[in-house]
Amino acid sequence: MTIRPLVIIPDSKLRLVSEPVQGITGEIRRLADDMLETMYDAPGVGLAAIQIGVPIRMVTMDVSKSEDERQPMVLINPEIVWASEEKRIYEEGCLSIPEYYEEVERPDRVRFRYMDLQGETVEQDADGLLATCVQHEIDHLNGVLFIDYLSKLKRDRVMTKFKKAAKREAGA
Repeated sequence: MTIRPLVIIPDSKLRLVSEPVQGITGEIRRLADDMLETMYDAPGVGLAAIQIGVPIRMVTMDVSKSEDERQPMVLINPEIVWASEEKRIYEEGCLSIPEYYEEVERPDRVRFRYMDLQGETVEQDADGLLATCVQHEIDHLNGVLFIDYLSKLKRDRVMTKFKKAAKREAGA
């Protein structure tokens, strides 16, 4: 397993729409292992493949409370098939937008479908943190970031901050 470098805004890769995974191969399994290792190292509760520069529809997640009880999930070609009308606000962050957190309103409950690493189709209901996380990560697969749910003013401030940081890093 390898910890991969994270793609950070304003990198335009984060706006790509990821391509479907065509089949479960050894390469896909290795990528899943690398994504989980990268996610745990960051540390985060979710990671989309595009966040390590791979534009395919694959996500890793683990919303367990402690390292002792890890419950890693690998979602291939995930999609939301139902969302509740009730909304909930959660404070979200993103490994591609380091150390920035903001409240985002999303559907409180969702049903999502994905393929697991055995090639089986799974349908699952989620609420709470898992519902928020799966929506956040599927957004990544569609080139959407959590800051897109914020006011234009807040979004512009965040982008300006990270563009300046990227310029400083490039000049260093």
